[in-house]
Amino acid sequence: MRESLIKYAKPFDSVKDLNPLIEAIGDAKCVLLGESSHGTSEYYTIRAELTKRLIQEKGFSIIAVEGDWPACQSINRYIKGFTTVNQDVKRILEDFNRWPTWMWANEEIIRLIEWLKEFNSKNDDLQQVGFYGLDVYSLWESLDEIVRFLEKTHSPELETAKKAFACFEPHNRNNESYAVSAGYLSEDCMKEAFELLSTIRKNKWKFEDDQESSLNMEVNALVTAHAEEYYRTMVKSDADSWNIRDRHMVDALESIMHFYGDNAKVIIWEHNTHVGDARATDMKDEGMVNVGQLVREKYGEDEVFIIGFGTYSGTVIASTKWGENFEVMNVPPAQTGSWEDLMHQTGAMNQYLLFNDYNRKEFSVTVGHRAIGVVYHPEYEHFGNYVPSNMGQRYDGFIFIDRTNALHPLIVEHVLI
Repeated sequence: MRESLIKYAKPFDSVKDLNPLIEAIGDAKCVLLGESSHGTSEYYTIRAELTKRLIQEKGFSIIAVEGDWPACQSINRYIKGFTTVNQDVKRILEDFNRWPTWMWANEEIIRLIEWLKEFNSKNDDLQQVGFYGLDVYSLWESLDEIVRFLEKTHSPELETAKKAFACFEPHNRNNESYAVSAGYLSEDCMKEAFELLSTIRKNKWKFEDDQESSLNMEVNALVTAHAEEYYRTMVKSDADSWNIRDRHMVDALESIMHFYGDNAKVIIWEHNTHVGDARATDMKDEGMVNVGQLVREKYGEDEVFIIGFGTYSGTVIASTKWGENFEVMNVPPAQTGSWEDLMHQTGAMNQYLLFNDYNRKEFSVTVGHRAIGVVYHPEYEHFGNYVPSNMGQRYDGFIFIDRTNALHPLIVEHVLI
């Protein structure tokens, strides 16, 4: 493995040096950009620069991220000029008030948002780029969005939406309360949530306007139905709830792609555990799927290009316990024999690697690959932070930053999920 890395890994100093990656993407319609943590500055800045190039050079028009749909809609409305109110981008990012807020309320993402707004201002509607959230967590916020829009437009579908809202209301916006009630006591809102989804989909043509209201309503209804299923399931099975979440992400993506038309091309930002094909990891043995696998299966491997990210050492933003304040933590040198350690051994420098027909077999052996979550204990990472991975099958390319730095969060009040 080390000899193969020495042969194929190439050093880089800036995104300008990543031309071979851009060329290898070719005419793919889906480019997935990973990260091995949600709290690393370089992952955000490099993905942003790659995203700009893909938009300018290859005509990508959709950015879809591991974030809540309603909060990401605030960014989408801002960059597309759907509101006439002169808003400051930092105020826009205050809508990311669900823990961990730092994933999107950070200084690094601001520069990309402002670039997108400027880009869109110079292009007509058909060439503008959208920014969307694919995650499943925003049950209550998505319900709010649906009810608010139907009230505003005096739509007859409001009765169905209020019926769903009334079913969830006794849980006082507490996901754990609903999960226990639905998962253990069979007191769920499944029927009401799917009735709402069916009604919205059947009537979404009524919501069409120049501010994407039909898409907004459809995906919020999709979130409501799938979030209900997710919370109902999570108290019984981590694997099943994981699959519900990632399948929802792909369903939401399909709605966005359909809205944009047959020529739509999307850039997806998510953690490596979501974008790196699950079939090339031990997730397969546990019956788990992920976005990378599902997108490859749906669109074909020739239409999909997956890039993983990783580091040898540095600092990261994370918490020691779910829902608690973040800390800047040290990322220790990678475990001996891990993918990150092997890349570091080829030289303490930033590198990129392409997996292709010529070399994929050389990297198709299982090796530990570090994954850092929003909850992290560096002193214990050797117990569970390394995912056994067939790297040549998991990704199409890999970007390695030898030493990384912590993300720069904005301070936003948060609520728990």
